[in-house]
Amino acid sequence: MDKREFINLINNKLKLIRIENNFSQEKMSEIVGLSKKTLIEIEKGRSSLTWAGAVCIATLFEHSEIIQMTFGGDVNEVIKTVAFTHFEISLPKTLGGKVWWRQLREFNGYKIQQNILSQHYRVLDKENHRICCSFELDEIELRFKEITNN
Repeated sequence: MDKREFINLINNKLKLIRIENNFSQEKMSEIVGLSKKTLIEIEKGRSSLTWAGAVCIATLFEHSEIIQMTFGGDVNEVIKTVAFTHFEISLPKTLGGKVWWRQLREFNGYKIQQNILSQHYRVLDKENHRICCSFELDEIELRFKEITNN
């Protein structure tokens, strides 16, 4: 996933998020800082959010069922994975992948997991702290080998 794909997902879910929260177009446009006309154009597929706008909506509505079902849990992890491509970022401890994750590999307590919805990968340490995440399995496998010497 890249920024364009992320933006398109939010564009396509914007109306559903608004309806889920029982907001009028006027109220939603006020909350997210868009004109009502722009919001309507996005909802009709005639215009698009920017990266900043998509991040804003995903962050403001991170607990939305629509967002959760689109990105598989922690949308902020997806945002950071897209934004920091090829950069290591520090992320908080996880629950170990009990809900949205498929475990691909484990060695000495370290795990490679893939999110079942967003399809991004991550490496967890023995205590379920995220070490890194990426949409590129090759990058994840290389990092996993470095960490585990395997």
